[in-house]
Amino acid sequence: MKLASLKGGKDGRLAVVSRDLKRAVSAASIAPTLLDALERWTECESQLARLYDQINQGAATDAFDFDPRQAAAPLPRAPQWCDGSAFLNHGKLMETAFNMPPLPDVETIPLMYQGGSDDLLGPCDDVPLPDEAHGIDFEGEYGVIVDAVPLGCPAAMARSRIRLLVQINDVSLRGFGPREMKTGFGFFQAKPSSSFAPVAVTPDEIGIAWKDARIHLDLHIDWNGQWFGNPNGGEMNFGFDQLIAHAAKTRRLSPGTIIGSGTVSNAGGKKGSACIAERRAIETIGQGAPKTGFMKFGDRVRMEARMEDAPVFGAIEQRIVQAPVPQE
Repeated sequence: MKLASLKGGKDGRLAVVSRDLKRAVSAASIAPTLLDALERWTECESQLARLYDQINQGAATDAFDFDPRQAAAPLPRAPQWCDGSAFLNHGKLMETAFNMPPLPDVETIPLMYQGGSDDLLGPCDDVPLPDEAHGIDFEGEYGVIVDAVPLGCPAAMARSRIRLLVQINDVSLRGFGPREMKTGFGFFQAKPSSSFAPVAVTPDEIGIAWKDARIHLDLHIDWNGQWFGNPNGGEMNFGFDQLIAHAAKTRRLSPGTIIGSGTVSNAGGKKGSACIAERRAIETIGQGAPKTGFMKFGDRVRMEARMEDAPVFGAIEQRIVQAPVPQE
């Protein structure tokens, strides 16, 4: 099943999208928003699945052409956005490049921070930011959206709580990162609003590419029309089930909570990178200093996962722009 939130209202308007992402139909008669559907998943899932079958068979009444430019993030607002760092190759590169001491227990305890979830961006929305000097970076990630998860949920149980898969651009401001990490409080200003591909999909949509609670798909990334990387999500050192269990160790997770993988990263360097910071780290290790600069206003980034040359989540295609100065 493929679901989208069309722009309109604080939480969007739920639509079911065809497998090829060409057609859509309103799901308002089932649930007005995706968040509502997730909160009533047992009731709504079979009805949404029937509507999905109808649109794929060309039998859905009132179907219309799907325009990703009219899509908000699948969840424009989420109860929580918890982002992990599940690709240890990425962390090791950063440690080596910047002479950082290795974190204790990094191979057994996932890293995670809680980002802002009140203003998530759609796939074609401009990304407004205050200053190029802040070190603007993109981060290609995968994520999952969960149903209710009880406090203390083990990983084996957590896998059954995964409802939808998503593709993410976790926009980062690298200039704030070092200080915020040193404080011990973690990221805040370094993490503005994240962006999402137009559709969220149920795990069965990607078939064997959903294995061991990991998304085994290449994430193709272009920066200003030039290839930047196509790392595969299958190299996660911690599966999404483990990330969910980590997040739920001391708290309950509400339906609609999003858990991110962190920057998709593959060992060996042949598949490029999913963020500028990692490329800069590789340049520092190999050449003594970084050569690639961060993003400028007007720059564009494109991210898309495909399966046998067919679309999965649709593409994130965004431009970085200067945020307007607030007026009283």
